[in-house]
Formats: sequence, C-alpha cells, structure tokens
Amino acid sequence: MIKHLSFIEQVSPEFLTQLEQLGTKKKVAVGSVLYIDGDQADYLYLLDKGQVKVTKTTVDGKELTLQVFGQGELVGLAGLFEPNVPYTNTATMLEPGEVSAIPRSALEKLLMGNGEYCVEFLRWMGVMNRRMQSKFRDLLLNGKIGALYSTLIRMCNTYGEKRDDGIYINLSLTNRDLAQFIGLTRESVNRMLSDLKKLDVIELLPQGHLLIKDLDYLKEAIFCDDCPPEICQM
Repeated sequence: MIKHLSFIEQVSPEFLTQLEQLGTKKKVAVGSVLYIDGDQADYLYLLDKGQVKVTKTTVDGKELTLQVFGQGELVGLAGLFEPNVPYTNTATMLEPGEVSAIPRSALEKLLMGNGEYCVEFLRWMGVMNRRMQSKFRDLLLNGKIGALYSTLIRMCNTYGEKRDDGIYINLSLTNRDLAQFIGLTRESVNRMLSDLKKLDVIELLPQGHLLIKDLDYLKEAIFCDDCPPEICQM
C-alpha cells in the first residue's frame, strides 16, 4: 500500500485520546449527511469507520467533489475561534460507518489549554491547506486532460495499492464520480479514459476500480513537480 497518513496518524496518541473523550460516537448509514453547506459549523467529525464524500454545489447546480475521506480522518473543520462560522461544503456518507461528533467549542478549549496539542493541530491544518492549494493549482493550470491526469496521480497516492502490474486504486468510482472530482462532464471523462486505455496507461476494472499501469506517463504529460506524497493527495 502506498502510505497515506490520516489525521489520527499525524497526531499523538494522547491528543487522540482527548479528542475521543470529547466526541459522541454514532453509527451512520450510507447516504447520511453529516453536515450541509451553509449550516453553522458546531461539530467536527472523526471518521472511525466508512467513507465520506465532501462536495460543493455551484450556483448552476453542478456538484464538485472536493475530497473523499476514509477511516481516521477528521472532517468538518470550517474555522476555529470565530463565532457563527458556517460549513463551506457538504459531507455525505458513501458507505455505512461510525463517526465521533466533536463539539467545536470543546476542541477550542482543549487547544487553548494545551500548547502541544495546538501545535499538532496547526501542523495538520497546514498539510491539509497545502493539499487543497496544490489540487486547485493543478485543476486551474493543466486544462481538462491535465486535471484528469493530476487526479489519477493523487488517487494513486491516497488510495493506491502497488501490484506487479501497476497501482490498483482501491476506491470504487463511476465515471460520473470521477468527473465530479475535476468539474468535467461524464462524456469528457469517458473519452479521456478510453484514450488512456488504448495507450495501455490504465486498465478499467469491474465495480468502478482502476489500475494505473504507467504512472510515469501521467506525470510526464503534466510536467509533474513530484510534490511530497503527503501533499499530493485527494
């Protein structure tokens, strides 16, 4: 497995224990909405099990997938130490799971009372901000084809499993799902994936999985900067 560090792997066990004591665990069904864009951001959610999709809907109704988070990730951070902060996106469960709902006010008190935890949290926030900046840079600068190639590279770093014949993306996606990651139409993505398949760069597997057979081709096509793996993530 290509190493992807989740939130719980980037903070100390002591900090994680404190967070778990603040949270309230609950089981969530597939399709459950953890929070909605525009609602007041009173809680953060530590994902104990399952996957959650974070999306943003444009004014013309197009849904853009910002990230897909898995076990061990923290979602719902809209700002700290600011009153009446709203969520800026919507989080929906992709599969059944379990989350710990952590009150934002309780997290703020914990950070104010412990400088070491505050440093850990700020370090994690910095990594997350760099990931998003890097992703949006690629989407803006590389055009449609580059946006898809960049997304496939990031998927390798986030969900990839190394195999003898390539890198298996352990995330089930329809072409429509993939299109929502990069703001393109399903038809455009269908065409570009077909072209990559003809070049033997990828293989389309059952149940929406992908095998990346030539990662170097994707990197060379967009003049990849080879960002650190912890930054080049979904």
